Amino acid sequence: MVEISNHIDALSALAHETRLTVFRALVQAGPNGLPAGDLATLAATPASTLSSHLARLESAGLVHGRRASRHIFYAVRYDAVRALLTFLVEDCCAGNPQLCGTLSPASPCPVPTEA
Repeated sequence: MVEISNHIDALSALAHETRLTVFRALVQAGPNGLPAGDLATLAATPASTLSSHLARLESAGLVHGRRASRHIFYAVRYDAVRALLTFLVEDCCAGNPQLCGTLSPASPCPVPTEA
């Protein structure tokens, strides 16, 4: 079981505009992630500054980096995201789920359809 301090660390890492922007872009990008240079452009942040933000997200266990040739690609650790979301909503509404409404926007990603 994940310690509550791990969840606090993850939420703290997301409590910054640049990190949240980058994290959401990585969630949207899927398991292959995005290169750090693209993330810097997307966040309109110098590469050196973005590096510290990515290190913070990585330290919190929310993303991981992998080297591919001369680039570092970052991707979301979906297992960590699922654990965090579960922690936030697992005891929702004191046994009255109708109070919470639907969480459909937070449901798993739909399977892509062929165009």
